[in-house]
Amino acid sequence: MSWWKIILIALAVKITLLFLIIVFLAQKEVPTEITYGMSFNTMYATELGLDWKETYDALLNDLGVRYLRLAAHWPMIEPVDGVYNFTELDYQIAEAERVGAEVVLAVGRRLPRWPECHIPEWASKLPVSDNNTAQLEYVTQVVERYRNSPAVKIWQVENEPFLEVFAFDHCGFLDTEFLDKEIALVHELDPSRQVLVTDSGNLGLWYGAYKRGDIFGTSVYVHFWNPDIGQFRTLLPPFVYRVKENLLSLIYGEKETFLIELSAEPWLIAPISTVPLETQFSRMDLEKFEDILAYAKETRYQKQYLWGAEWWYWLVKQGHPEMWEMGKGLYQSPEITAK
Repeated sequence: MSWWKIILIALAVKITLLFLIIVFLAQKEVPTEITYGMSFNTMYATELGLDWKETYDALLNDLGVRYLRLAAHWPMIEPVDGVYNFTELDYQIAEAERVGAEVVLAVGRRLPRWPECHIPEWASKLPVSDNNTAQLEYVTQVVERYRNSPAVKIWQVENEPFLEVFAFDHCGFLDTEFLDKEIALVHELDPSRQVLVTDSGNLGLWYGAYKRGDIFGTSVYVHFWNPDIGQFRTLLPPFVYRVKENLLSLIYGEKETFLIELSAEPWLIAPISTVPLETQFSRMDLEKFEDILAYAKETRYQKQYLWGAEWWYWLVKQGHPEMWEMGKGLYQSPEITAK
């Protein structure tokens, strides 16, 4: 047998084995129903010119959300060194308790929404060691305040901390030793609850976050826009999420996993209020929303937290309730778990 035939056979065997491994790792039970949650961001609602309290109330009482991810942004919680403001979170947690909602409460320096890393101005001027000490104190204040709330079910520590390629100018390099210290602190302060650590679904390798958290969460972005190439849809097939999860579960053990950030808002690089509605709808509309939901179903996560309700509510104020009304169908349909 000639050498090139041997090479072709060996190559065919390797490709076949790789294909079989991928098929094996892509196996994941199809959930009988999907539980939809929602992220809510006080600072973002305010940035849109909305009344954050009215917006939050609408999420609970009109949209019908019963699974929430809330964020204790450090600048909101401690705007002045040693002076704490819990007005917004106290209200949100109390209302979640009132309606029987479950909350994932995120703490840390890197939390949802641009610029990704949120640091009070006073803390940004501190040396690194003092900044870290101040951050741990802020985390302590938040956990101690809400650890007795029946609504708070999970602590999220940082948001996609291993995604260094995004917002590097604001976040810099990740200090994994400090991240471990932060996770350990939350466990020590509240040993009764699990800690969620997240990573990007499109860009993350997952292993750093997966092995550190009691629960792992990932994001799913389907439709993008870039000033150089314009609009584009992800090339990543949904089964890749299943492959990555199963591979890591073999290495680090099985654990609960969420789709913690499913984007259903336009990808913009300017404040929404400055972008024409026509442009917004060209980047996110009902058709794309349906496409995103269909894509996310194929990842087979049973619990999926959407991202973009503040924008939906802002659209309602502009006379465009379509996204909001479609959201109601998710949270209020008898076919969907919405507690």
